[in-house]
Amino acid sequence: MPTFPAPDGARLAYRTLGTGDPVVCLPGGPADSAYLGDLGGLSAHRRLIIADLRGTGRSAPPEDPAGYRCDRLVDDVEALREHLGLPAMDLLAHCAGANIAAQYAARFPHRVRMLALITPSTRAVGIDISWQTRRDLAQLRSQEPWFPAAFAALEAIGAGTGSDVDAIAPFLCGRWDERARRHHESARPGNAEAVARFGAEGAFDPRATRAALAAFAAPVLLLAGEFDLNSPPSSAAAFAGLFPDASLVVQPGAGHSPWIDDADRFAATTAAFLG
Repeated sequence: MPTFPAPDGARLAYRTLGTGDPVVCLPGGPADSAYLGDLGGLSAHRRLIIADLRGTGRSAPPEDPAGYRCDRLVDDVEALREHLGLPAMDLLAHCAGANIAAQYAARFPHRVRMLALITPSTRAVGIDISWQTRRDLAQLRSQEPWFPAAFAALEAIGAGTGSDVDAIAPFLCGRWDERARRHHESARPGNAEAVARFGAEGAFDPRATRAALAAFAAPVLLLAGEFDLNSPPSSAAAFAGLFPDASLVVQPGAGHSPWIDDADRFAATTAAFLG
């Protein structure tokens, strides 16, 4: 697995899949990027450069734990672009990785040709998701056999009397089958410190980021899953509204990892956007 030096000297890793024009891919979590797989076959259309964030996968942790902060990870993305020798790049990010990508686009707009945000977290731009929004979305699944137990766990979390996030995992998937269960396990963040410090004080400046994105000229894709409780379509729509040239696509029947729920549809949609 190739590596490159971060600004502070840490060795960071990435993997390459497919052929053709490159697209740099940022995982969520922070978690081992292996859970992205080949993004539902997107590697048949583009060469995927999939980064391991600091302290995940084969990337080294920072000597200073503050290096896990989201805004610090932006510098790692710029170091990867320089390492790859790309004057500008297409950038794709999933979930929490969208916070890194949004801040990267705000700070280095001339380095981004196209930006694809997949079921994005919205912390970097200060878009809040109400508990009622999540609850209403969950009730769309009321006919599923797993719904009663999962909804009870969700209500307990909302009331502050429960914390069983694994019990609500079915709400993040278009289908709660064996493949979804395996993928849910593979996407678990393995570095608790990286997760805890990702959003530490100073990691986000929503007002400044929103102002910068209002002038971001490159095309942007916001892809949401119809049933995604983590990143609801409404929050993706609000995110899309921050850009001058953004398209919102809601993938039917999909959850938080739409390439798992319908790989062909996801790959076709994303490849068509990236061109």
